[in-house]
Amino acid sequence: MGLHTTLDDFDWAILALLQADNLTPQREIAEQVNLSPAAVQRRIKRLQESGVIAANTAQLHPDAIGRPLTIFIEVQLVNELDAMTTGFRARILQEAAVQQCYMVTGQTDYLLIVTATDMQEYQALTQRLFGDDQNIQRFTTSIALGTLKRSLHLPIPGSSYQK
Repeated sequence: MGLHTTLDDFDWAILALLQADNLTPQREIAEQVNLSPAAVQRRIKRLQESGVIAANTAQLHPDAIGRPLTIFIEVQLVNELDAMTTGFRARILQEAAVQQCYMVTGQTDYLLIVTATDMQEYQALTQRLFGDDQNIQRFTTSIALGTLKRSLHLPIPGSSYQK
């Protein structure tokens, strides 16, 4: 089964419950979706192995761990050829402060979402990511002044378990 697998109503219900709280015991999930605990366990294993469930992680609150700055960086490259972007992509993948990175359309090539403790850390981060890379044409920064919503939850069709 691959990422383009067909999911039935039970799978969707299980995914909605796990997305809301992935520590929900399988017996509770089984009760809520009207399956046996063994069936739920098999389905969760299949969803993990197929890549539908990409990871089981704890979502930390940045302020609680001393990382109050959320920063959006738009990066424009000189050349988008793979050979020219290998170093940039490797640095992005290795940098823990980079929470998300998207290749985008429009006037910029990449959009990064990063977290930092303060502006000094942010400046050091930009130096590490962009400083010596001649393929970086420019980058622009926007700093979040507040957070209305922070989530990686995806909409689940027909789910009443969503936030």
